[in-house]
Amino acid sequence: MFFLFFFLARSKQDTYTERIVNISPSPKRPSSVVLSVTNLRKDYGSLLAVSDVSFDVHRGEIVGLLGPNGAGKTTTVNMILGVLAPSMGTIRVEGYDVARCHRQAMELSNFAAVYAPLPGNLTVEQNLRIFGMLYGITNLQKRIEEVIAEFDLEEYREKKSGVLSSGEQTRLCLAKAMLNRPQLLLLDEPTASLDPSVARDIRTKIRNYAEAQTCGVLWTSHNMHEVSQVCDRVLFLSRGNVLLEGDPKTLHVKHGKSSLEELFITVAKEPLTLDLS
Repeated sequence: MFFLFFFLARSKQDTYTERIVNISPSPKRPSSVVLSVTNLRKDYGSLLAVSDVSFDVHRGEIVGLLGPNGAGKTTTVNMILGVLAPSMGTIRVEGYDVARCHRQAMELSNFAAVYAPLPGNLTVEQNLRIFGMLYGITNLQKRIEEVIAEFDLEEYREKKSGVLSSGEQTRLCLAKAMLNRPQLLLLDEPTASLDPSVARDIRTKIRNYAEAQTCGVLWTSHNMHEVSQVCDRVLFLSRGNVLLEGDPKTLHVKHGKSSLEELFITVAKEPLTLDLS
């Protein structure tokens, strides 16, 4: 529910800001970069949560944002969404500065996470309709039918989302995230509540969507097997910094580890033992 109210509040604020100062710059020509994060920093007084983080996500690319709890992943995602204001740095979605043109940037983005369920007192179809209206989707009923079919939600259409199982709620959140055919898709542990066969199907859907729609995906997960399968590139965060970056199929070999999971454990427990030269 928090994200619903936040979306409404920020949309109203952005409309007012644009009317006053007329800030709505659009990229002059298509770029391969969907998301650009530059020198991003977030501090809470003396506590530094994210420090000088920079990276890009390109069209058709799935980038894994990895790291132990407290590394800065969720803080980074929340700044990309505009939920948190950075202390320093810039974030651009399709060329739109999130701080200055939040509404335009969010119209091109969407988000799903296990910790952000949709309003439980609304049915599956009501949730999809409300978010579809917020995104201004044309032919909304047709699009609702498409995502209900795609995520196998037909039998739950009239059920309130609060009584769905965790796996069913996850599928609903992913259906919502696909409603506006986003150019940037932010996924935080998107398959955490799904059984293995459904999780595999979801990974395939997202992989195919990224490639077919020239969408960029930022994917956070603690499942290193999944990350190796679905991600083109990974970024390891440690104490708010990007410590490592590379191909998930070969990065662990470069650092003398037997698997990506072993590399993850080293980043979490003994980051100073890694050779970063």
